[in-house]
Amino acid sequence: MADLRLDRKLESIRAGNYRPSDFIIADAKDPEMGGGIEAAGPARDPKTGVTDGFKPYPTFREAIAEMTKSDLVDVMLMAPSMGERLCRDGVFAGSKVTPAIRLNEATDIWSARGSSYKQHAAEPFRTVRPKSARAFCDLGLYSITFYNDRDRDTRTLNAYRAFREDCSDAGMRHFLEVFNPHFSIDLAGAELGAYINDSIVRCLAGVLSDEHPIFLKIAFNGMTAMDEIASYDPSRIVVGILGGGAGTTRDTFELLSQAHRAGARVSLFGRKIKMAEDPVTLVGFMRQVVEDALDPKEAVAAYHDALTKAGIKPMRALDEDSAVTEDVLKAEAKS
Repeated sequence: MADLRLDRKLESIRAGNYRPSDFIIADAKDPEMGGGIEAAGPARDPKTGVTDGFKPYPTFREAIAEMTKSDLVDVMLMAPSMGERLCRDGVFAGSKVTPAIRLNEATDIWSARGSSYKQHAAEPFRTVRPKSARAFCDLGLYSITFYNDRDRDTRTLNAYRAFREDCSDAGMRHFLEVFNPHFSIDLAGAELGAYINDSIVRCLAGVLSDEHPIFLKIAFNGMTAMDEIASYDPSRIVVGILGGGAGTTRDTFELLSQAHRAGARVSLFGRKIKMAEDPVTLVGFMRQVVEDALDPKEAVAAYHDALTKAGIKPMRALDEDSAVTEDVLKAEAKS
């Protein structure tokens, strides 16, 4: 079930023949694995901007189908139940978009209203079995978090090994997500990005090619840290960037631009796409930013112009939406 476009792009990246048109964009539409009902996002009237409750599941499902039909993304990441339904409904039939599903949900993504799970270190957990999922999909996501805690990190790595064995038996490919801890950890003065990079390389050093993740999904810890991991072994380790919080539209384009310049070859944004006024239009401008047709600030203005022409009310005024609000991006952002 491998998608030829995704495979072609990965082959070009690993062979050292990368061009910006090879950049891989994934839409992370799996929020219910962590957040439940509210994860689909607020129900927002596009003309007035007024929100009322949360998007119902059928609307969220339609948004996934719409993005897939646009052909602007290369990978659509979903919860297993959603992926099974849409694959069997034929949404991906004849499409160049690769369907993928989340194959674990460690406790640090659990975020039910009123919950406190994120105050604690993650415990490994997974619901779906790769053997069952392989009936409709051949690509999945597995996530881990390192805490500089010997016993906890050993449990995490042993769980990842067991997962890879199950994937190997099922004929399932995977990509690996490595989160930053949700709280500060003792690193004896070392930078968090350096610790995460070293932990990734150590984790994958013993993984043979038939069980190796096809790419990474990691947090952006600055351009220096991104360049360090992206340039370490690019023929084997293809680095992708996760989106984090929704932020402003400028944050979305700025993160994409900085990570790309530092060597990231994949973006896997969830809230940054889901929370946009017009997700399909936003992804279209993401392509233009990666291919240097627009710089991040220009892309924000162009996006707002597109919203106005479509009769969609922006959530923020242009000046506010053009601001960089995420600290990790401010040092390299151009005014």
